[in-house]
Amino acid sequence: TWDPRVFAAVAVHPTRSSTFGEDDRAVIEELAAQPRVVAVGETGLDFYWDYSPPAAQEEAFRWHIDLAKRVDKPLMIHDRDAHEDIMRVLHAEGPPERVVFHCFSGDADFARRCVDEGFVLSFAGAVTFRNAQALRDAARLVPLDQMLVETDAPFLTPHPFRGRPNEPYCVAYTVRDLAELRGMDVGDVASAVRETAERVFRLPRMTSHDSPGE
Repeated sequence: TWDPRVFAAVAVHPTRSSTFGEDDRAVIEELAAQPRVVAVGETGLDFYWDYSPPAAQEEAFRWHIDLAKRVDKPLMIHDRDAHEDIMRVLHAEGPPERVVFHCFSGDADFARRCVDEGFVLSFAGAVTFRNAQALRDAARLVPLDQMLVETDAPFLTPHPFRGRPNEPYCVAYTVRDLAELRGMDVGDVASAVRETAERVFRLPRMTSHDSPGE
């Protein structure tokens, strides 16, 4: 491993699930068992793009849910224009112990439902957009121990860099905006998000002095 701070998640994205076959399943299953793979995802449903039929997406989603439970790793969900169907499939299959909604895009009502289920909601740069009021309302109510923050590069770059390519340094601006939105100290939010990530993904605790090769 060239950098001990880097971990992975593995899955076939729902928009690529139309050709998801046995060979793909074998590769994903082998990778998911690796110790530095800390989650199964992104998997889920995407009804915005018309790249894969809904039935194929749902079949792949159900398989990934089962895999996450078998390897005892978090399920990272891609949910685009598919809130109700995502919940339907999760309830039908039974969710894994740890579920993360990657780049959460729901409103406050859906956020409450997810929180009540014990799911973790991850917010990307779109939560800083002043015209994304429903998403910002959702971010206000999520408990810090059920919140993550992410870059989701190369799109959804946070304010004030909206429209530019998204890079990892931009996540700091999302954290700052969330702290302001919630009326909290930015250091407290950053520490809480880090603790949530370490708990959910079972990451070793890194210090600021850790560097590649150490």
